[in-house]
Amino acid sequence: MCGIAGLFSPSANINAERLQVSLEGMTKTLAHRGPDAEGLWADPVHGIGLGHKRLSIRDLSPTGAQPMQTGHGRHVIAYNGEIYNAEELRSELHQQGVSFDGTSDTEVVLKGCALHGVEAFVPRMIGMFAFAFWDAEKRQLSLVRDRLGVKPLYYACFQGVWGFASELKALYKHPHWKADINRQAVTQFLRYGYIHGPISIFSQVYKLLPGSLLQIDASGTTQEHVYWDAREKMREGQRTLYRASHNELVESTHRMLRDAVKRRMVADVSLGAFLSGGIDSSLVVALMQAQTSQRVRTFSIGFSESEYDEAPYAKAIATHLGADHTELYMEPKDAWDVIPQLASMYDEPFGDSSQLPTYLLSAMTRKHVTVALSGDGGDEVFAGYARYFLFEDTSSIEKKFWKLASDILQRTPASLLQLIARCAPARYKQDFVGRLTRMVERHYVDYLSRYRQVCLTHWPAPGDLVVGGSEPHDVLDDRGFLDALAGKVSQMQAADTLCYLPDDILVKVDRASMAVSLEVRVPLLDHRLFEHAWRLPADMKVRNGLGKIVLREVLSQYVPRQLFERPKMGFGVPIDHWLRGPLKDWAQSLLDPHTMKGQGLLRPEAILPSWQRHLAGENFAYPIWNVLMLEGFLQSSAHAVCAD
Repeated sequence: MCGIAGLFSPSANINAERLQVSLEGMTKTLAHRGPDAEGLWADPVHGIGLGHKRLSIRDLSPTGAQPMQTGHGRHVIAYNGEIYNAEELRSELHQQGVSFDGTSDTEVVLKGCALHGVEAFVPRMIGMFAFAFWDAEKRQLSLVRDRLGVKPLYYACFQGVWGFASELKALYKHPHWKADINRQAVTQFLRYGYIHGPISIFSQVYKLLPGSLLQIDASGTTQEHVYWDAREKMREGQRTLYRASHNELVESTHRMLRDAVKRRMVADVSLGAFLSGGIDSSLVVALMQAQTSQRVRTFSIGFSESEYDEAPYAKAIATHLGADHTELYMEPKDAWDVIPQLASMYDEPFGDSSQLPTYLLSAMTRKHVTVALSGDGGDEVFAGYARYFLFEDTSSIEKKFWKLASDILQRTPASLLQLIARCAPARYKQDFVGRLTRMVERHYVDYLSRYRQVCLTHWPAPGDLVVGGSEPHDVLDDRGFLDALAGKVSQMQAADTLCYLPDDILVKVDRASMAVSLEVRVPLLDHRLFEHAWRLPADMKVRNGLGKIVLREVLSQYVPRQLFERPKMGFGVPIDHWLRGPLKDWAQSLLDPHTMKGQGLLRPEAILPSWQRHLAGENFAYPIWNVLMLEGFLQSSAHAVCAD
């Protein structure tokens, strides 16, 4: 895994010295992502420069160094990621007359894109990646991100000069950096605890969306292509459901899981796995151990508070599988040591408090291995979150009735509704239309709104907290897409896959692991497995209030059910207790009303009552943590923020 950065001035209006200095500054900012080597390449005549920080995983020799050029110098790449079918692609390219200097997957991507074109070659790649590809003849820069958003890529354009980087902080070194806070992003962050792409915390900076390819040509014209569309894969999957038997579907899923895990075990450095004791990580470790003669190194984190502690379960799974297990117990002091690093580590405000144990787990793991496999993605792909089962599916007849009522209500002229209202009993006359609309919404449309409010929301009215704040559109507002999916669980899965997964879960893992130069691989997010999962009948994922049915069936072939069949705990931390105890003074200092007033962004009078109620014993930990992370970001990044 690596860090990439670069600049492109289509009009070539940046001099060679400034290009070099800015490129060096951007690249050095990413040193933690690649401590093994640094490379710079620039062509001032064409206004282009690429930077790379290398974490050596495959082909540790100089032939894997980046930025990498083709022999004739027309094509150059700066690449971050791993391609798991690199050897098959290398063999195909070799048969087509392509020669190779080394064994890195970077060279496969470079020469594959050079021969076939980026748009044609990227869909053939299995892996996680974000890269920049320069074509000197076309004077065209292509920025590419993997299908589900495992690897990050930010970009911006200031005064006609495009900049891009693996992390937002590298863009601070852009020669014309000038950015202000995006108040819509702040409002969205306070609701969810993360900022959903393509927007970022800065109005002028964007995230390249998963499955996308952005091309910038010599005139400065941009074109964004979606080479893999998760929405379409979900719809297509439900249109083409498998008709095989239960046992056949379990076995086909088993084969795909084994292949996804095996491909991610290839490395020229030491390798291990995160193990929480839950279904996903246990399954990954079981499949690793089944495909190697070596004891798999596994790592877990625990808490002294028993309601948060999964470490004993992880240890029991590791013992059963014969893994070489290491665990660390987290205390409040450990959190205190990490908190000052969070704003710099995450670049943007980030409110998922499991960022703390994820970082500590990564740091402990990195002492032993360079690569770790993780079970992330299983809940979104195979429907594992307990919150999916809070909303019982109505019967098909009832659902059709309320859908019909909703359609009729939307199509009925207002004048006719008012006429009907005049005929209603006296006690219903007042706000008759509003009452009727709300009743229909509660039964048909509004469960998605309730899902947002009950399960995803931290601050229920975030616009009230932000001066000039409003919420941007997100996928839960796209009822046309969600309503086209069969079943409420599928609709909630889709929303989480498009928002929560790339902008919370994968951000958390990427930043925490790369802060300590650890590469984390996620086999359950193999795109082939994703497409397969959406073709499974609903009862292979959800049955009798349980999710991940097919994963449970596969895991039971390796681990006794009594070791993993228990209520899901998640990767939470006792932040509610800590905020009333060892973290109280720190929190109090960040919630200073005079500081917040002076920033002109938040309304302290709308926030502080919740803080006082939390101190009094109620639980407002998540919303308060969001504000603390925002304030930490604002104070640490003040130098990068332009005054409104």
